Amino acid sequence: MTNEATQEPEETTAAASSAEKQQAAEQTSASASAAAAPAEETSSGDVDFGAILEQFELDQATFHTGQLVDGKVVGVSDRGVLVDFGYKSEGIVPAEEFTAEDGTLSVKEGDEVQVVLKAMHGGDGPPVLSRNDALARRSWDALEKAFLDGTPVTGNVTAKTKGGLKVDLDGVEAFLPGSQVDSRPVYSLDSYLNSPIEAKIIKFSRRRNNVVLSRKVMTDEIVNAQKAETLSHIDVGYIVDGTIKNLTEYGAFVDIGGIDGLLHVTDMSWGRLHHPSEMFKTGDHVQVKVLKLDREKDKISLGYKQLQPDPWSTVIEVYPVGAKIKGKVSSVTDYGVFVELEPGVEGLVHVSEISWSRRAQSPKRMFNKGDEVDVQVLGVDTEEKRISLGMKQFQDNPWDFVDLRYPVGTRITGRIRNITDFGAFVELEEGIDGLVHVSDITWAKKIKHPKDVLKKDQEVEAIVTNIDKRNQRLSLSMKDLTPSAWETFVSSHRPGQVVRGKVSRFTNFGVFVELGEGLEGLCHISELADERVESPESVAKLGEDMDFKILRIDAAEQKIGLSHRAVGKDDEPVVDTRSYSSEAKGGMASLAELANISFGTKAEEAPAAEAKPKKEKKAKADDAPKAEEPASEAETPAAEEVAPVEASAEAASEPVEAATSPEAAAAETPESAGDTSEAPSEGSETESQSA
Repeated sequence: MTNEATQEPEETTAAASSAEKQQAAEQTSASASAAAAPAEETSSGDVDFGAILEQFELDQATFHTGQLVDGKVVGVSDRGVLVDFGYKSEGIVPAEEFTAEDGTLSVKEGDEVQVVLKAMHGGDGPPVLSRNDALARRSWDALEKAFLDGTPVTGNVTAKTKGGLKVDLDGVEAFLPGSQVDSRPVYSLDSYLNSPIEAKIIKFSRRRNNVVLSRKVMTDEIVNAQKAETLSHIDVGYIVDGTIKNLTEYGAFVDIGGIDGLLHVTDMSWGRLHHPSEMFKTGDHVQVKVLKLDREKDKISLGYKQLQPDPWSTVIEVYPVGAKIKGKVSSVTDYGVFVELEPGVEGLVHVSEISWSRRAQSPKRMFNKGDEVDVQVLGVDTEEKRISLGMKQFQDNPWDFVDLRYPVGTRITGRIRNITDFGAFVELEEGIDGLVHVSDITWAKKIKHPKDVLKKDQEVEAIVTNIDKRNQRLSLSMKDLTPSAWETFVSSHRPGQVVRGKVSRFTNFGVFVELGEGLEGLCHISELADERVESPESVAKLGEDMDFKILRIDAAEQKIGLSHRAVGKDDEPVVDTRSYSSEAKGGMASLAELANISFGTKAEEAPAAEAKPKKEKKAKADDAPKAEEPASEAETPAAEEVAPVEASAEAASEPVEAATSPEAAAAETPESAGDTSEAPSEGSETESQSA
């Protein structure tokens, strides 16, 4: 910056040359006078007008354009102010250059002034002078000296620009950037308008008419001195006075004497504070505590709440678990309500603790900031500084009386509140929901997803099947509103009756027959035809309607045994339903039982001699081996039983789907229950059933 000023010699060179010319002219004039004096003296006393004229012209030649001259005001006319500066004619200065702000002239005749010779005319025109240029030249000289010496200058702020301020320095316009106004960031420059300001020149160029100022270099000196003084007298834990300089979203900057410390929003209050402006404003004088100090980086963390006692130190004694108190809503969120119990102590009422209802409205629709509410203390965590509160404890819990209002077996009507993969939740009343499991929706068919048959907000009827007050669970059933297909069938059919059914699926041990919606019976492969059947598909077709005789109805196992070959034959045996319980839930016939029914009955018709136990027969065979007798009538069923037994063994390795209940799946698996040529005893029949 200094080099820039020194590298511009135009003005100083011109001044030097002007001085040299003036000195030479004075010397020439003196020589001429000395030479003229003898001439004058040698004359007879007459005036030498030629010499005088020559001397006058020589004197006039010393003035040149741009010269700074001293003069005296000799008159004021419409054309301007006349100034005599030693030239052959007076020069004229525009009147406005001497006009004050109130419109009056600031000079009078006889006043001495300094002006700049702007123009000289060879004719009768007077020289043109400028008072403003003289003042500006004097100001530039003073500014250059201040720049070189590093001394401050004082000017008046005239306007605000995009990047800073315009400052008038005795007629010279200078620029003060916004970043150079103060050591701290300045967010508004309006307060500096039309007021004097002191600054230092950091850039100077007379040729470019450019002057840049900085006030920051002056304030930095003051601030650094204060900062050093402050840092030498404070330490962590000290309490100091400060002034709020600036507020941000995360805290406030406090000037504690040449250095700014950060007062974070979390250190302003023990309570919840959303913005520092809720407690402080710029310019406030505060007392703060030094929490952290980094002398190398000049960073200081301050605290305000640390000067007050921590209310959480006594919160357990003041708010024990179970205490019922009043509080004020300080904040509302989607997940709950924050309640201020006292300044600095807040608790949270979670959304699940607002109401016993599991579908309570959004807290934002129920509460507003400042609302006074009743709460109960549910838990206190002093380490995390958290208090759990509840509001629903002031209401009756509907689950306490659910077994009285909805005992098992009660028929209810409710609205479906929610549908999941495993069932539908039905609202009985506010706070009470029951679950209809997917398996309890209908008897009719298997449902992949509840939404296939139910819709949200649909009104349905159901029966209460179970209540768990402890876990607040209530089970419902929609299918129990109507009798099952099994119950309907059993109530109107008996063994020996002929029914018509549709072949629904094949297995290697028989066919399943659909007798109604959701109800199937089993016709063993041996009951499809009188002759031996190798494959069920050779006798029946899938979906074909056929007639079957009911061989057996087992209410306990929920199984139905069928026979196609027995249709139209009155001598075919059946099992009396009176030997079974009337309790029914739906199911299939047991293959082992069907085998016992089919072949055990024939074995009873064989001679009693053939019905001896197997052990006795084996013992006799060991004592006296005999040649095999021709196959008797009693042995024929045993031979025919080979295929069903093999089929049963093969089918047992793969699961068979139950038609009406999961328990029937195990019963559908065929068992090797074929008879031998001997008539089965009562014990063997029991063995077969248990197998």
